Amino acid sequence: MDIEKLIVKDIVDAFHHLYQHNLEADEIKLQPTRKEFDGSHTFVVFPYARFAKKSPQDTAQQLGEQLKAQSSVVKGFNVVKGFLNLEIEERIWIDLLQNVVNTNKGSQIYGLAPTAEDKVVVEFSSPNTNKPLHLGHLRNNFLGDSVSRILEANGKQVRRVNLVNDRGIHICKSMLAYERFGKGETPESAGIKGDKLVGKYYVEFDKHYKAQIEQLKAKGMEEEKAKKEAPLIKAAQEMLKKWEEGDQEVTQLWNKMNHWVYEGFDATYKSINVRFDQIYHESETYLLGKNIVEEGLEKGIFFKKADGSVWIDLSEDGLDEKLVLRADGTSVYMTQDLGTADLRYQDYPFDNLVYVVGNEQDYHFKVLFLILKKLGRSYAQGLHHLSYGMVDLPSGKMKSREGTVVDADDLIAEMISTAKAHTEELGKIEGFTEEQAEELYKILGIGALKYFLLKVDPKKRMLFNPEESVQFQGNTAPFIQYTHARISAIVRKAQEMQLDLDDTTALDKLETLHPAELEVTKLLTEFPQKIALAAHDYAPSVIAQYAYDLAKEYNRFYTEVSIFGEENKDLLVSRVIFSKTVAQTIKTAMSLLGIQVPERM
Repeated sequence: MDIEKLIVKDIVDAFHHLYQHNLEADEIKLQPTRKEFDGSHTFVVFPYARFAKKSPQDTAQQLGEQLKAQSSVVKGFNVVKGFLNLEIEERIWIDLLQNVVNTNKGSQIYGLAPTAEDKVVVEFSSPNTNKPLHLGHLRNNFLGDSVSRILEANGKQVRRVNLVNDRGIHICKSMLAYERFGKGETPESAGIKGDKLVGKYYVEFDKHYKAQIEQLKAKGMEEEKAKKEAPLIKAAQEMLKKWEEGDQEVTQLWNKMNHWVYEGFDATYKSINVRFDQIYHESETYLLGKNIVEEGLEKGIFFKKADGSVWIDLSEDGLDEKLVLRADGTSVYMTQDLGTADLRYQDYPFDNLVYVVGNEQDYHFKVLFLILKKLGRSYAQGLHHLSYGMVDLPSGKMKSREGTVVDADDLIAEMISTAKAHTEELGKIEGFTEEQAEELYKILGIGALKYFLLKVDPKKRMLFNPEESVQFQGNTAPFIQYTHARISAIVRKAQEMQLDLDDTTALDKLETLHPAELEVTKLLTEFPQKIALAAHDYAPSVIAQYAYDLAKEYNRFYTEVSIFGEENKDLLVSRVIFSKTVAQTIKTAMSLLGIQVPERM
């Protein structure tokens, strides 16, 4: 049963009856009624008052009266200016609740069978092999992973890919510093993960490089020149040149250090439950795209300047000129991205390709997508940049070179430790073994971290507060997780009482719903639409807000309605089944964010 379709049909009929005007069903848009007014669905009458030749207020009043008289769905209404708020027959809500309960029994996500043929590539993570993952990477990984899950819930065939930036001057900086100052240190001898060891030498390079700049400045050299003339930067540039030429010694060092980093990355990905179907490496793709530049020149889309560099003029599109190949024939990022887009399509002919990349690259992707359209790529219309804002801490912005980033592993460990402290303080681990308690702390800590970073609209820059994220009250993962655990305890108690929770005939005997029960039911019916909206907007924040709203409304129901104090057995069973359905929906919603929910707390 689609309640919106029923309401829309009744509005079309009422409009024709009253004003002899035929509205099309797709013209009519309903929106949720604001909480301060009675009703569940609101029809905005303003655009249609001209057909009634009355004021919006009078049109809404007349429509409401007609709907109440003729509709089998609408039981009442109220008018606020030109807004018609509709109250739905309670029997409809009970039928909808039955529908949710029955469909939820058979599938994890009701109403969304994976039948679509759409193929989607989601590219995310894209770390550099000169440092470990940090807080900014976590937002990227959580967004990419959650969007992939949400798209799959909408029936898409999703391929998760990761393009690792494993070459370039920044990689050589770590390599050179290790060569100069490493003294044969290994992850084993240092007792740290490989990615952290390599990151340590990236910071070490910057420290010595800055010292050399200061020495040159002290001798009277301008700062900009000193940055170019410092011996360390020249040595790093020479190392990069040797790597590009395939120098055996440099290549061996590069392979060794990258191997350390990959082992470190894998451990972090495992701890946050993020996976990839394919991992690309920039060292294998950085030469791609040069043939596309030749194609663009032949088609007159690109042009050569006097120095031999190749450009595209996008001034007619409101942009500027963009370099696509250097004068010496070497690639820029645009060259590579043109080539890798073609490679992605060859490997997996997609309908959509989603790039999860920070908003500092907004202009780059605008240009990339425009160039691919001008080149006539069939897939160009399906490209999307999931642009997200940076993550700040109360202490300010992070800087990799200076070693002031918040390391992902350290933050995860801190979150688990903070979750442990909060949980023990609130006494929520009674009867747990030590192993069960440790698993709970991990679920809570990582869940709190993921939820805090995903509940904010991706486009917004955000401030991350670890202490706030693990609270058991407010819009946090632990609050939602605790609600799930609370319901799980209710279900266990009902099973101990030998109540048959698979027999949903108790719902057939319901004649009315408690107001709090009704609000939760409304939310349960909205879940498929929320998943569809989250997929359309590439916004896990939609699911996060939904999970919070559902948990909050259920807790109001739990406070106001006695479950086990109910003497009517059918009503008792129906409320436990209702609660179980809420728990299943919370679990599914949180799983779309990549978050686990505990059975006990």
